[in-house]
Amino acid sequence: AEAIYKAQAETGEIKGHYLNATAGTSEEMIKRAVFARELGVPIVMHDYLTRGFTGNTSLPHYCRDNGLLLHIHRAMHAVIDRQKNHGIHFRVLAKALRMSGGDHIHSGTVVGKLEGEREITLGFV
Repeated sequence: AEAIYKAQAETGEIKGHYLNATAGTSEEMIKRAVFARELGVPIVMHDYLTRGFTGNTSLPHYCRDNGLLLHIHRAMHAVIDRQKNHGIHFRVLAKALRMSGGDHIHSGTVVGKLEGEREITLGFV
C-alpha cells in the first residue's frame, strides 16, 4: 500500500494494486481481505470462476462494510463465454457479477491478449 500512495503522490495519478483474495473457502477469502485492509490496500480482487458465485456474494459484504473496492477478475472466462455451441455471453456474466456485489469487472479490451469484439466490449463501459 505504501508504494501505491508514494506513486500517487509522485505522479498525481490514481494508482492501484489488486490484492488477490481468492481462496478455497469464504472464510479464507475474508481473512485475506482483512489482511489487505490492515495493509491499507484500497482494492481486493476475486476470481469468480475459481471461487464461484458464492464467493462473489460473501466477499462483497465484507468489502462494503470496510471501505474496500472489489475487483472481479475473469480468469478462465473463455470456458464459459467463448464456446461456439454453448455457454453464457460475458455481457450477461458481467451484469450478474455486478448485481452480486462486484464493484469493478475485468471485462477485457478490444486489442491484446484479452481482446473481444469491439462493439461488445464497449457495451460494458
